[in-house]
Amino acid sequence: MTSSPDPAVLRRFSFDTVFEDNGRVIAPLRPKKSFTPEEVEAIRRECFAEGERSALAIAQAAQTLALQQIAAAAQGALGGLAMVAHEHRAGSARLALAAARKIADAALDRFPEAPVAAALDALAREVEAVPKLVARCSPEHLDGVTQALEGAAHSAGYPGQIVVRADPALPPAAFVLDWGDGSAAYDPNAAAARVAQALDEALAAEGFHAESLNPSNIGLPNPGGANEADHG
Repeated sequence: MTSSPDPAVLRRFSFDTVFEDNGRVIAPLRPKKSFTPEEVEAIRRECFAEGERSALAIAQAAQTLALQQIAAAAQGALGGLAMVAHEHRAGSARLALAAARKIADAALDRFPEAPVAAALDALAREVEAVPKLVARCSPEHLDGVTQALEGAAHSAGYPGQIVVRADPALPPAAFVLDWGDGSAAYDPNAAAARVAQALDEALAAEGFHAESLNPSNIGLPNPGGANEADHG
């Protein structure tokens, strides 16, 4: 009957056995089972410091992520803010235009002959050698326009004949001046329409680019990099 191997021999070839080059067995290192109070305190301090470093790193990462999320949300809202700013500018401009139109209408109602008198004064040098000047205006302002043109012609030294005719197609304060070689006309309604169209075209051309809206302008963190001040 075969005898069982000696357990001591088998233990020599267990996986925790370490051999030197010459085959001599080196006893494996055994974990230390007891520590002095000083060693325990040193290990405690090291573990505490490692925990602090780990917690600080986690907190810094969370802070960075939060700032990036805030900046991204603010950046996304800038488009809506630009639209609101544009609508506010457009509304303010149209309100100012409407107020100016009301003021102009009130002035023209009170002084409907003022535009044609101002036109003749501006054209005095151009029409000074013209023998005859023909003006057309709305029927209800015929007398007032006639008096205004005569007074303006006298002030400008215009020696020619002035003929004023009623034109039912013209609105109040509108006029047409014709001196043969040229003419001048004014229609307050058409002028107001041209001003409104010019305003609409200017607002459309401006779009949302009247003001630059970016994180640095409003004090938000820039998710793509550091503050410019950090490079100064």
